Amino acid sequence: MNHSKLTVLFIIKLAKKNKLGYCPLNCRITYRNKRKEFASGLKVQPEKWDSELQMVEGEPLINSNIKIIKSKIQKTYISLELDGKDFTVVDIVRKYLYKPEQNKTYLVFYYDSYLKKLSNLIGKEIKEPTYKKFEYVGNDLKKFVKSRYGKNDIFLEDLKLQFLEDFDYYLKTKKKQKQVTINKSIQRLRKIVKVASAEGLINPDPFALYRPKRVRKEVTYLTSEELEALENYHFQLPRLELIKDLFIFCCYTGLAYREMKELRRKHIIKNYDGNLWIQIKREKTGKSLSIPILQKAQEIMNKYSGEEELIFPSYSNQKINAYLKEIASIMGFEKNLTHHVARKTFATTVLLYNDVSMEIVSELLGHSSIQITQDYYGKILQKKVGQAMVELSNKLKSDSTEKRK
Repeated sequence: MNHSKLTVLFIIKLAKKNKLGYCPLNCRITYRNKRKEFASGLKVQPEKWDSELQMVEGEPLINSNIKIIKSKIQKTYISLELDGKDFTVVDIVRKYLYKPEQNKTYLVFYYDSYLKKLSNLIGKEIKEPTYKKFEYVGNDLKKFVKSRYGKNDIFLEDLKLQFLEDFDYYLKTKKKQKQVTINKSIQRLRKIVKVASAEGLINPDPFALYRPKRVRKEVTYLTSEELEALENYHFQLPRLELIKDLFIFCCYTGLAYREMKELRRKHIIKNYDGNLWIQIKREKTGKSLSIPILQKAQEIMNKYSGEEELIFPSYSNQKINAYLKEIASIMGFEKNLTHHVARKTFATTVLLYNDVSMEIVSELLGHSSIQITQDYYGKILQKKVGQAMVELSNKLKSDSTEKRK
């Protein structure tokens, strides 16, 4: 039996007989074992309808219209087959009725409409960089759909879990993105599909069972020996000496680039303990930061702060990272030294390795949850515990040896 064969059948609706004794004649299309029924616009007297012959006795005009409808449906079916793309019985009916996909929502179209709403929230609920990240994903999505499906858009209801696997592969092979970046892109796409699901445009959420691929988080930071060596090194080039100081300042405060760049005199306050603290909002999360100014950070601030409102001279993040590569080369650091490494050094070498609790580390870094801190620095803490246990073991062995003597 050919399940892909198209069949067209006219069905009389006896339950809807009008006052004149006429019943509507519906057209039922079956394709791939799926049915779709719609009104043909014709009305017949039930006693004259022959369901086997599919015609009305003594009504040549109605019979002619039945043949015309059937012929048009056949032509629609052939047209869809010639397109060479997969289609359903619903597509046949919609194309025949000249209502192509009127009840369906397109993925890229919906994503773009969500972006427009999101743009209105810039400065109110979200930062512009957050909007830009969603915009970048939207651009990648359009290119992927074109590459994968050969058209500009697909229907939301056609989404399957495999879509994300294919999108992941595309971003990895065509865009050369790392898995951590891909996971973020998929996370943003999933968020918008969840909104569509909540609005009833797609049900159920096709990505509900998706699990992001694990990423091995390697935290790059300076050891206490490396940090001390950098502090004591004097660079002949003023620009490198300045960048070194900015980097070390962030090693003792944990400030990200944007907060360091925007640090002003008004952000330095004397706290309840009589010491100077930095109080500033974190750009990324909007969370307020309160950071005690350690002596090393204070010395660098004193070196640069003057009458200007900004504490430090302004440099782009790209420039800072370029100069840090020079510094790493001069110092012999076999690490990819970037400004963000200073923040990691603050969390590890300055805080965790000096027995500051994970909760306080999370608070000083301005993370939105302690889980983020634990995900990044849990293994480092385990390493520290491991080192402590080795030292304890050695001590116990030493004590045991002394007793035997």
